[in-house]
Amino acid sequence: MLDERRREFIVLVGAAGLLLAAKVRRARAQQPAMPVIGFLSGGSPTGYASGVVGFRTGLNETGFVEGRNVSIDYRWMDGHFDRLPEAANELVRRRVAVIFASGGVVSAVAAKAATSTIPIVFVNGSDPVKFGLVASYNRPGGNITGINFLQISLEHKRLALLREMIPKAGVIAVLLNPNNPNAESQAHDAQAAARALDQPILVLRAATDRDLEAALAALVQQKIGAFAVTADSFLFSRLDEIVAFAGRNHLPTMGVERQFTLTGGLMAYGPDSGDAFRQGGVYTGRILKGERPADLPVMQPTKFEFLINLKTAKALGLTVPDKLMALADEVIE
Repeated sequence: MLDERRREFIVLVGAAGLLLAAKVRRARAQQPAMPVIGFLSGGSPTGYASGVVGFRTGLNETGFVEGRNVSIDYRWMDGHFDRLPEAANELVRRRVAVIFASGGVVSAVAAKAATSTIPIVFVNGSDPVKFGLVASYNRPGGNITGINFLQISLEHKRLALLREMIPKAGVIAVLLNPNNPNAESQAHDAQAAARALDQPILVLRAATDRDLEAALAALVQQKIGAFAVTADSFLFSRLDEIVAFAGRNHLPTMGVERQFTLTGGLMAYGPDSGDAFRQGGVYTGRILKGERPADLPVMQPTKFEFLINLKTAKALGLTVPDKLMALADEVIE
């Protein structure tokens, strides 16, 4: 009799365990899967470190925290633009919830070519209408919207600031990537700025590591007084190398965003890219909550910043003019 009761007890316990396991499986099945954001960039984690921080901040503002209720699949191309189409297609095959495209207009173009249904949010410095990304700023249409932060239209201001810092620089070089879709505009703007300022310049081009090595060597060979680095994902992904070279050869430099001066570059002027990425994160979060890209107008920057790395200036033996100190939004010491 006792053995029979034991068997009944064991059967009941086993049945209860099976019932509990079934309930757990049903509960898990009913839980929504964590959405995945495809983060597509033509640049590198180093070059866009502040941008990633800004993007996560924007997501947090809309209630999304990476690893808690949203996952991010990062695809970094390190300046190899030819790899972008396949990377975009991989994200589409993974059925990500949103594609966030940064690191140049080429990333957004690749994402748009890969899908007409998955929402896309871009952050770049190129005119999205000119490159066929959106129908207009106010009414983007389709599955794509984002932040345009006007990086490519500021060459005159950057060249003027650099000459203010180095009035006797002689020839100033401008480094750009000929494979960047904006390269022609960047060169034209730099040359127009040079004529207006009566400043001799030399345009140097680098699209590969070998090109970059040759361009940097030319800075020394031609006794360039200072140089500016234009907005480009390949060049951003080589900031450590560029800034280290400038330091070894005592060359003043001008960049386009905060990360340049944080890496050790002398100065940078441009839109607050961290804030632009934050806005991109906010848009991504809003889309995850159900809003449509077509209903979100393309935003433009409201914050610009001029930064000076005082430690680098001292290492170069430069005294920063009072005028520039007064203009600076931040001095890094």
